[in-house]
Amino acid sequence: MPNAKVTVTNIATGEERTTQSESAGIYVVPALPPGTYRVTVVASGLQPVVANNVVLEVGRNVVQNFSLRVASTSEVVEVTSAAELVTSTTISVGTVVDRKTVQEIPLNGRHFVDLGLLIPGSVTPPQNGFLTAPLRGQGSFAINTAGNREDTVNFMINGINLNDMVQNQITFQPTINTVQEFKVDNSTYSAEYGRNSGAIVNIATRSGTNGWHGEAYEFIRNNAIDARNFGNPIGMPQAPFKRNQFGADGGGAIRKDRRFSTSAMKG
Repeated sequence: MPNAKVTVTNIATGEERTTQSESAGIYVVPALPPGTYRVTVVASGLQPVVANNVVLEVGRNVVQNFSLRVASTSEVVEVTSAAELVTSTTISVGTVVDRKTVQEIPLNGRHFVDLGLLIPGSVTPPQNGFLTAPLRGQGSFAINTAGNREDTVNFMINGINLNDMVQNQITFQPTINTVQEFKVDNSTYSAEYGRNSGAIVNIATRSGTNGWHGEAYEFIRNNAIDARNFGNPIGMPQAPFKRNQFGADGGGAIRKDRRFSTSAMKG
């Protein structure tokens, strides 16, 4: 249906984007942040149609088709969006690690890059690799995936390159609590990325919403609650170990339905 008005609303923030379908009935709404959306289609003489709970993940294109009927009443037709079984908009091969996994999976040291090992084709990197040797307090700086070297991985956060241009390592690791989700394309990714021959890691940080939310945390590991290792048997003084990772983050609306903020502190 040409010239239909399409309104896309972010359910969490209330932000709206409006466009119009072209002569072939095709519409495109680019550059939307990850989230859950409501899509409304209105055309003259036809019943309005609403698709609820359209989930848009980082680095993905979502196709939402509509079938409009001649208006006989003032009713609005509502449909529930379903995830695509096969992605038809791109030839990229990649995997999205969702917010639940990012936030809840236990990580030794809580280093973001370790989550890259959940991606099919990734392997545990060697401890003496060029960028994979772990650094105290920072973890490793890259992963090995799809048979590529660790220095061919390109990290991006909210669309901005995050790599050191000299050694091609990640410049900083965002705190786990501020990461909403991320996607790793490690084969036949889109030409829009370019630059690197290895994997593309797209990170999306959590956005504020109309409601204020926040948290404070402290993760503790020390020798009082850790088991002895093989080289520290009973009879010998237990090797000291103390690790305290603490911080806080929060987000909310600076102006309802318009501007949002997220902040984090980590120690």
